Amino acid sequence: MATEEPAPGGPLFVVGDVHGHPEELTAALRHAGLLDADGGWAGGAARLVFLGDFVDRGPDGVGVIELVMRLAETAPESGGEVRALLGNHEILLLGRYFFGDTAVPDGYGPRSFERSWRINGGLPADQERLTDRHVDWLLDRPALALADDHLLMHSDTTAYLEWGTSIGQINAAVRDVLHGDDLAEWWECWRRLTTRYAFRGARGPEVADALLETFGGERIVHGHSVFADQVGLLPKEITEPHLYADGKVLAVDAGLFDGGPCLVVPLPWPAAEAP
Repeated sequence: MATEEPAPGGPLFVVGDVHGHPEELTAALRHAGLLDADGGWAGGAARLVFLGDFVDRGPDGVGVIELVMRLAETAPESGGEVRALLGNHEILLLGRYFFGDTAVPDGYGPRSFERSWRINGGLPADQERLTDRHVDWLLDRPALALADDHLLMHSDTTAYLEWGTSIGQINAAVRDVLHGDDLAEWWECWRRLTTRYAFRGARGPEVADALLETFGGERIVHGHSVFADQVGLLPKEITEPHLYADGKVLAVDAGLFDGGPCLVVPLPWPAAEAP
């Protein structure tokens, strides 16, 4: 197993899109027993994976990045592990940081990272507070991971396949794009990870099966798409993740930026009952 993926070990948890809400994230991690009263790691040997989208739409995206980075550094002292995947809003944040308002040479009209970043909830304060350390860390986040037979991904899309047919191949391809300076490739990376809803509808289970056969695992776990509409609730009424596509896919983005809860989800979900 690649070092960028969670190693086998203690209990496994995932967190979906935090979107600039460090206070809500801290409270949810405390409630799950993963943080102590002082904000230190309290999860012991637990493994925690963030599924991306730390920034935009909320008051303090850099605060979320700093919290996740700190936990990734300190959790191993207690035998734990904290990992983070790349979300489309991280690409947007970095695209704005590197390319600003430079026009994307795609021929589809006036497009730039600056414009899309602002439209999608970008905050000037996040750009102002980004440091080289934040940027370097974000550039190396993987796009996919496999943990305990769960295929972990940010976006509910099959567009990952446009980079390859293995987790390692895709992560390497995305990393190469983000470490390069080709604006068109960066934009295509952003575009692919904004697509969604691949596992909804009548063909959802079939699409999920094909992706799991390609990458491994028995269930897909994703963020990106708020699932309130699927369950007929407002985000503020959501209390748990949503299992769908004949049980092959688990959605964990409850719409924190829109009044939903910050879900810290133990895997597998639901937990197996004791005999």
